[in-house]
Amino acid sequence: MPKITFYQHEPIPMEMHKVKIVQQLHLLPAQQRLEKMREAGFNTFQLHNGDIFLDMLTDSGVNAMSDRMQSAMLVADDAYAGSETFFKMQRKLEEIFGIHYCLPAHQGRACENILATRFVKPGNCVIMNYHFTTAKAHITRLGGRVEELVKKEGLVSHSDLPFKGDIDLEALEACILREGPENVPFVRLEAGTNLIGGQPISCANIEAATEICRKHGVMTVLDASLLQDNLYFIKTREPEMRDRTVREIARKIADQFDIIYFSARKFGFARGGAILVRDEALFHSMEDLIPMFEGFLTYGGMSVKEMEAMTVGFDESMDMDVISQGPQFIDYCVRRLDEYGIPVITPGGGLGAHIDVKEFLPDVPQEQYSAGALACALYICGGIRGMERGTLSEEREPDGTERIASMELLRLAFPRRVFTLSQTEYVIDRVKWLYDHRNLVGGLRFVHEPATLRFFTGVLEPVSDWPEKLAAAYRADFGDEQ
Repeated sequence: MPKITFYQHEPIPMEMHKVKIVQQLHLLPAQQRLEKMREAGFNTFQLHNGDIFLDMLTDSGVNAMSDRMQSAMLVADDAYAGSETFFKMQRKLEEIFGIHYCLPAHQGRACENILATRFVKPGNCVIMNYHFTTAKAHITRLGGRVEELVKKEGLVSHSDLPFKGDIDLEALEACILREGPENVPFVRLEAGTNLIGGQPISCANIEAATEICRKHGVMTVLDASLLQDNLYFIKTREPEMRDRTVREIARKIADQFDIIYFSARKFGFARGGAILVRDEALFHSMEDLIPMFEGFLTYGGMSVKEMEAMTVGFDESMDMDVISQGPQFIDYCVRRLDEYGIPVITPGGGLGAHIDVKEFLPDVPQEQYSAGALACALYICGGIRGMERGTLSEEREPDGTERIASMELLRLAFPRRVFTLSQTEYVIDRVKWLYDHRNLVGGLRFVHEPATLRFFTGVLEPVSDWPEKLAAAYRADFGDEQ
């Protein structure tokens, strides 16, 4: 990763690629955006992509492919069984992670379904540094429960702690002893804690946590979906790792785990997923679930073209020039927002910039889904689609009461190699305007509330006419056509 110094300009992140294919964007007038938000049931997931200017909902499956990835798709072997494309992918994963056995699946949550189905029984406790929505949903649907043991400092929104995804080691051992190792099917560590700001976990913490698990005979599982960002942070923030290559760090981490799974919609920059299993007996205990839920063992529900592309993408995920752009753009966005006094999660993590909505909208209760409301407000005031990561993304308690999220965040994801610096500046500008008019934003309530993963398909409505007032204020400052 070259260090680029400017002669007469402040340091800014540099794209280590050139743009060869473009897609036209459209910015609807503010009044139309209000109408589209209403039609979407005040749920950004339900917006049509053609009505969005900058889509920062997620980095899952929407990253730009390289020229090498695109060209690799042309040589895919589309055999139903025994595809050479699969074996090529398997060899590349073994080269990087040192694990031979590979179960393909169509994306990360499919891997979570396989793992939960195989290992989780009613009453079991799965320990994590922090949960992800689908990982938790698969465990709870089978009668298990999740214990989140991220260090308490990880939930402090504004700090300079470099590894806010670290698990509390004392709490981990205490939980295993309290539950009994036989009641803990596995400990899951997430490399890049999605729901608390994409914050990384350190290599030292991984080693210490997995050593505790080995001592008590508890299986270890790594969610490597956001691994490329975490590798960047380990190399740049963990002094002991600075002289290691990205590949060396990846192998050092992989060596600690019994099972690694990932969504290649994030790690690999394509669309798919896989479970890597160190032990042959464990592999065979899960292999029958792949044809049952996903597809045959050499495609697992994936397009073979995507498998060819992601095999190249795995190599690119070991290149600092490639994996540095996302964290650098996110860091730039976070620092600029912070300079404006806007409450954001610091330091900048992976995946995206995260706004602390409890501080941004202190007068909107979390029970009124304040992060979801702010996501709707940002679309109305800029055509920008972000994602709520807070109470709306939680599931209700068994008695029907609302489970209040530890952190109430609006995530502005940065799909890799997609946005320019000028588009990033536009986002910063519109968030600043919205912050200065935050008193106009109110809450939401459900009209239709699904029982599980309600944030995907739920329909909501505002608790007052605040969207109309917000749109009117925006038009007064910017005119009808922006």
